[in-house]
Amino acid sequence: MLAHESVFTWQAPPLKIGLGATGEIGWELRRLGLRSVLLVTDPGLVRIGLPDRVRRLIEAEGIAVRMVDRVRIEPTDEGCVELAAELSDVDFDGFVAVGGGSSIDTAKALNLLLAYPDIGLREYLNRPIGDGRPVPGPLRPLVAIPTTAGSGSECTAMIALDIISERTKTGIADRYITPSLALIDPLNTLTLPPAVTAAGGYDVLTHACESYTARPYDKRPRYASPGDRPIYVGANPISDVWTEQALALCGEYFVRAVVNPYDLEAREGMSRAAAFVGVGFGNAGTHIPHAGAYPIASLVTDYQPRDYVVDHAFVPHGEAVVATAPATFEFTYPTSPQRHLRAAELLGANLAGSSRRNGADVLPQILVELLGATSGPHGIDTFGYHAKDVPALVEGARKQQRLLSCCPREVSPEDLDRIFHASL
Repeated sequence: MLAHESVFTWQAPPLKIGLGATGEIGWELRRLGLRSVLLVTDPGLVRIGLPDRVRRLIEAEGIAVRMVDRVRIEPTDEGCVELAAELSDVDFDGFVAVGGGSSIDTAKALNLLLAYPDIGLREYLNRPIGDGRPVPGPLRPLVAIPTTAGSGSECTAMIALDIISERTKTGIADRYITPSLALIDPLNTLTLPPAVTAAGGYDVLTHACESYTARPYDKRPRYASPGDRPIYVGANPISDVWTEQALALCGEYFVRAVVNPYDLEAREGMSRAAAFVGVGFGNAGTHIPHAGAYPIASLVTDYQPRDYVVDHAFVPHGEAVVATAPATFEFTYPTSPQRHLRAAELLGANLAGSSRRNGADVLPQILVELLGATSGPHGIDTFGYHAKDVPALVEGARKQQRLLSCCPREVSPEDLDRIFHASL
């Protein structure tokens, strides 16, 4: 018996990517055999009219539409449970999610809760916060139409939720959660203001760097059974291909998309990057920046980000993950100098004079430069955190063992403490 894992898995939904792809939503739903759908979106998008356009396209194919437009930016467990209860008597065949990661994750959660109403949401949540229960079986078809280039939720088998009672954030991971189709139209991102575009890009950047540097699949202890193998299997040869493409697209188009919202080539490039890294990290996994982002988002008290219309304290997910990324990749550098240097090079760093011995700061530095060029957070103090808050942030990050197990180095509480302090 081999001591280490020798098998990796890889999966992704079908992708349809391109300018004007939204116009094919009705055809795709008819192809799936659907007669009625629940369209899940948020109030901000309703104001600009995109969900109504999608509804008309669907109805033109003879498919009935019921729209739910109360998605909360950064969805909560309680909100999803309440919404599912309201919809328990509504009859429909499938879902369409229009929006960013919040809308798509809400649609995923509703799909799960309405399919198996006798199972509580907490039973599915990742351990140690929940029970980590597998989804019992197939869900209804879900077509995801992202309006941001960032979360990659349209391509993943995960749901991210704020857990109100514990002031923390965690996820649900199961292959049945994967959307039936990701329909990606860069035209839907044109209305995003600069800070929202930037936050999505930070998520893409950090997803890519984390999955590319994750603990490799064959450096993990062998799983007792195939059922014990997680969604996040670690860096692997297929995810690497997608992730490298995403890094190169970010290096070429990220800053352009932020500084010129109507640069259609840049918008298209970042939409592809978000999808590519979604199918990359969705199999390889993320580690410290995402583990740290959950308490950063959950414990915030009064931060109001630029360009977002929200009625509560809120740290955009992309800002939360990127804030600790430079310190993280200095910490993980010794495990795979070549990968860290290659990631930096794909993002646009000049490697002249850099070597495995002296290159620990190359990837952190290019990330800092990209943050500066896009007016990003200069540290977690941007969100109102101080040194006195670090113990609580460390404790929150320690709960994310599913993510920390993906780190290529063992991560102690002292390591997390140093990373958070370095990120102030």
